[in-house]
Amino acid sequence: MAAYAATLTNVGLEHYLVVAGILFALGIYIVLTRRNAIAILLGVELILNSAGLNYVAFSHFSTGQVDGQIYTVFIIMLAASEAAIGLAIVLAIYQLFSTIDVEATETLKD
Repeated sequence: MAAYAATLTNVGLEHYLVVAGILFALGIYIVLTRRNAIAILLGVELILNSAGLNYVAFSHFSTGQVDGQIYTVFIIMLAASEAAIGLAIVLAIYQLFSTIDVEATETLKD
């Protein structure tokens, strides 16, 4: 059990940055490839979470800084408001077009 606990302390900044990079890449992939509006909102959430993870990781590894945690709280509030407003827009599009496909909103251009 002691050997397992020793391996947990070897997690460095690089590990957090790799996980955040993977989250960011998945978020970008989802935003660029999906036509479903809810999936696009999910991709934006992944991108915001990767930014928050970076803030917390850099804050943890710098000496005595809590700015990253404060910024992450604001990112979480931004993500919650984005989800609420985004879902309200998706519901309005669904009521109007009976689909949540983003391509259906092309008729709104005129």
